[in-house]
Amino acid sequence: MQQPPAQTKTHPAATLFAVVGSLMVLVFFYGLLPGYGPGRTGTILRELYQSWNSENRFEHGRIFPVIILGLLLYKWKRIKTSLSSGENIGLMVSILGVILFIASYRVIQWRVGVISIPFVITGIIWFLWGRKTMLITAFPIFYLWLSIPLPDVQQATVPLQNISVQISQKICSLCGVDTYSLGAKIFSTKSTWEPLEVDELCSGIRSLMALLMISSVWAYLARMSLWKKAILLSSAIPLSIIGNGLRVSSIFIMAEYGNEQFARTTWHDNSGLLLFYPISLLMMMGLHTILEGGLPWRHRKLVRTVVTNVNNLPPVTHP
Repeated sequence: MQQPPAQTKTHPAATLFAVVGSLMVLVFFYGLLPGYGPGRTGTILRELYQSWNSENRFEHGRIFPVIILGLLLYKWKRIKTSLSSGENIGLMVSILGVILFIASYRVIQWRVGVISIPFVITGIIWFLWGRKTMLITAFPIFYLWLSIPLPDVQQATVPLQNISVQISQKICSLCGVDTYSLGAKIFSTKSTWEPLEVDELCSGIRSLMALLMISSVWAYLARMSLWKKAILLSSAIPLSIIGNGLRVSSIFIMAEYGNEQFARTTWHDNSGLLLFYPISLLMMMGLHTILEGGLPWRHRKLVRTVVTNVNNLPPVTHP
């Protein structure tokens, strides 16, 4: 018979001492110990914070600590009721995190150091309070990984620029705006407005990363099966491409039928907030409804009845 995992029974005072000691160690090694960045004077958390900038298309990174704290507070009641005796296997998980931290220090890669943080914290939780508590807190803690900007993310802007140009031209064509493109520049066939360029900032990479941040939390909180959560999470990629295409095309349409200067400045700078996110979130909400069993699956019987009745209608005769 398989033996249950080894458990540790600790006194409350010992648990408190372990928590305080763990926090002090985490703060020292991740927040105070230098060895990363220019001159090797930066710390892991400092390098992570400084990477949330416009150059990396990651200004929204500063929202991650707030989201992580919010998710833990949201699950707080479940966390309190799940506390039990710890399991020694949690130490193995923490040791894996320590190994990653040592590797990051040796190769001077702060991103590897950030990757090690969830392993260390999750292992401590598992060791002190058991597997159930660890499973409840795992997603909020490992959510930190999404706050790491990918290196050389600018390389992904070129294909996204091309896709944005193609989508925006098709939408413009449907709206009666004739355009042609040379590279990333869009020209008015009638020379109604001066050429506009879909630059790196308009490629949608920033919006894609922000929508991935939103969709991952949305999928985590959604009450549905795992494969549906995976679809909801991955939907951020096509939805962000479609939403960005609509946003870019709206600039050309505004220049065609409205005020060109307004389209180039005010609308260009604010269309992401006013158009991209509402449309993308509405599309994600619609996908969520379908995955939950909403339209058209929930009313498939009604739809089938209507189709049958339409097919049984007598043919229309003309005098």
